[in-house]
Amino acid sequence: MTFKIVFLRHGESEWNKYNKFTGWYDVNLNDKGKKEAKKAGLLLKKKNITFDLAYTSVLKRAIFTLWSVLKKVNQPWLKIYKTWRLNERHYGCLQGLNKDSVIQIYGKKNIFNWRRSFSVVPPYISKFNDYWSGYDSRYSHMNKNDIPLGESLKLTLKRILPYWEKNIIPKIKKNKKILIVAHGNTLRSLIKYLSKIPEKDVPDLNIPTGQPIIYEFNKNCEPIKYYFLKK
Repeated sequence: MTFKIVFLRHGESEWNKYNKFTGWYDVNLNDKGKKEAKKAGLLLKKKNITFDLAYTSVLKRAIFTLWSVLKKVNQPWLKIYKTWRLNERHYGCLQGLNKDSVIQIYGKKNIFNWRRSFSVVPPYISKFNDYWSGYDSRYSHMNKNDIPLGESLKLTLKRILPYWEKNIIPKIKKNKKILIVAHGNTLRSLIKYLSKIPEKDVPDLNIPTGQPIIYEFNKNCEPIKYYFLKK
């Protein structure tokens, strides 16, 4: 017996289009991203894939993508769990900056490592920066010291895993059909962990926007494989 869950990166956002570091900043989907979300939902509908529950972050580009998918699979009533632990990785002081322009400041090698490596942390954001999340009411329940100032992929995984193990794994064991709509680096970190991808191969791990991923687990809830859902 195998258990399957669906991972989905949100559709393209306004800042994806303009090549900006987004992180925890709450930008909307652009027109292309809205179409990608609808297309993902239609593909799931075509494959007769439905769900028992769904998880997403507290960022609207992921939430709106999830809503669009659930509308297309005719499950707008589905139970949704939102958690900051599924937020995109925090890009520190890079948030809001164009990825190409910052190369002139920090150098191509540093930018590559901050974007694609597993362990390298970008420069921290100041708590006086407008993009710091400590002033955002959606995080008012959190200890301010727990709000990241910048994260590597490794640190992103570290804050995801407790939620994964406590909240999602038990549902998989109960054979619940689960949809997780999150972010590129959230899903990169989870797939790296589940598939035991070596750290040296992490830079080549890419998660496109709006493309459903099927992840299979065996009866012991051990990951088997993952693949993109085809037309």
